[in-house]
Amino acid sequence: MKPVRVVTGRGVPLDRADVDTDQIIPSDWLKRVEREGFGRGLFAEWRDDRSFVLNDERFGGASVLVAGPNFGIGSSREHAVWALLDYGFEAVISSRFADIFFSNCTKQGLVPAAIEADKLRELLDAITTRPQLEITIDVERKVVEAPEIGFEATFDLDPLVAERFVNGWDDIGVTLRDEPGIERFEAQRSALLPRLTGDVA
Repeated sequence: MKPVRVVTGRGVPLDRADVDTDQIIPSDWLKRVEREGFGRGLFAEWRDDRSFVLNDERFGGASVLVAGPNFGIGSSREHAVWALLDYGFEAVISSRFADIFFSNCTKQGLVPAAIEADKLRELLDAITTRPQLEITIDVERKVVEAPEIGFEATFDLDPLVAERFVNGWDDIGVTLRDEPGIERFEAQRSALLPRLTGDVA
């Protein structure tokens, strides 16, 4: 996973509450064996509706999804995060995320910023009327900003999670921080295993 310190881009206002992972990436797409290409299935059942926000060319190329409260509920599928990343989103802003979805985001490099509900409403309204509004999510400072309109909101992120983003550590990267200790253990491990002595018939 690549390091993420600051995400800057335009936002897409997905003004819907309780969006679940089956709506993010429908189950038909879970048959794929590759990790790439899931962006085409992002919100697939909603994209048939011409009025759906992702079909609005004003928001084309945006890299920040600003969603309603309680985003990512439902099943634990990692594919939901893969689809968001593959589509081009680098961060998701909501007032609340489902725990497993939040965890999956932090392990794949998608920044989940949970801001207060009134601030979320303010940002949703702002980008709905100003599609070109630039949003910045600063992982180290834990701040969401839209300087053009004087918007600022803070979000919580565990220090270790923030460190993972800043250094680009996925689960393997976190493990490899202890590589010298792992190598020492492996060098001694055979001596710790039980051995057969004498002849074996």
